[in-house]
Amino acid sequence: QVQLVESGGGLVQAGGSLRLSCAASGRTHSIYAMGWFRQAPGKERDFVATINWSGGRLYYADSVKGRFTISRDNAKNTVYLQMNSLKPEDTAVYYCAADRSYGLATRDFDYDYWGQGTQVTVSS
Repeated sequence: QVQLVESGGGLVQAGGSLRLSCAASGRTHSIYAMGWFRQAPGKERDFVATINWSGGRLYYADSVKGRFTISRDNAKNTVYLQMNSLKPEDTAVYYCAADRSYGLATRDFDYDYWGQGTQVTVSS
């Protein structure tokens, strides 16, 4: 099993920045990639970004490309999501997820483990 704990959410004004963290514990050696998803009220959970756990390959949703940066610290078993130039439409619960399979998945059902989520609210 893998446990994921997100932190770093909060309230920020449009144009501001936040950094989310996701700490992994347990059988972390089984993880191939980590991803971030988000879910706004009344909407489906959407892919945000993903990173290969060891090799640094990454991929972003078009909606966040150029504004968000995903990174990882293997020594700390932690993945980060730096969010800049935030917009009100970025408001959502952000979830961290871990995938045991090879590849950079963008569909939530491809991921095996999930964190509890952290709220990000961007005011206009």
